[in-house]
Amino acid sequence: MKVIVVGCGRVGATLASLLASEGHNVQVVDRRPKAARRLPDSPNIRFHEGNGYSRAVLEAAGVEHADAFVAVTSGDNSNIVSARTAKETYRVPNVLARIYDPRRADIYRELGIPTIASVRWTVHQIHQMLLHRHLSPEISFGNGETLLYRSEVPAYLNGRPLAEFEVDGEIRVVEVTRGGRSLIPAHSTPAQTGDLVTFAVAATALSRLRGFLDKELGT
Repeated sequence: MKVIVVGCGRVGATLASLLASEGHNVQVVDRRPKAARRLPDSPNIRFHEGNGYSRAVLEAAGVEHADAFVAVTSGDNSNIVSARTAKETYRVPNVLARIYDPRRADIYRELGIPTIASVRWTVHQIHQMLLHRHLSPEISFGNGETLLYRSEVPAYLNGRPLAEFEVDGEIRVVEVTRGGRSLIPAHSTPAQTGDLVTFAVAATALSRLRGFLDKELGT
């Protein structure tokens, strides 16, 4: 992936280092030139000095060709402006933003931007959300150990019980939206084309859930 990380504090620098070590192309943006000292010497990382909502800076970082955009500065306002710019102006397909004030989560949600709460989430969860980008996170519980995700049901499960998705202690189907109406499925409820399924999933089982979906999505 080509990922733009806005904010080179502890979280941003750690995330950039992790992604670069996996071979991803990472462009890091921060208005403080000294922040670049946090980054490792890697051919996969490039640092850009400036604001994350500056179009000139974002375009220099290659936002028009980015696969993902993560705003993790120390300010909610900066994060939401830069995230909106990436999503609405440049149509970056996967945009995540860090928040400090949980009351602002609804603002991001209405804009279709998943959020990472600064205290309850870690670099690991941000990393998982980038890798599992076709899953839409709805809410997390505890310290992020359990999450709710929604995804359209793969066509290969058509007519088969939704319970085939379930893995004891890891993945549970908790709701289905079908034809605009919500229902709680029984154990034998079959999947239908167009079903939007809500899963309760352990954070450690995201790869397994993605495996189910990959059979259809081919990613």
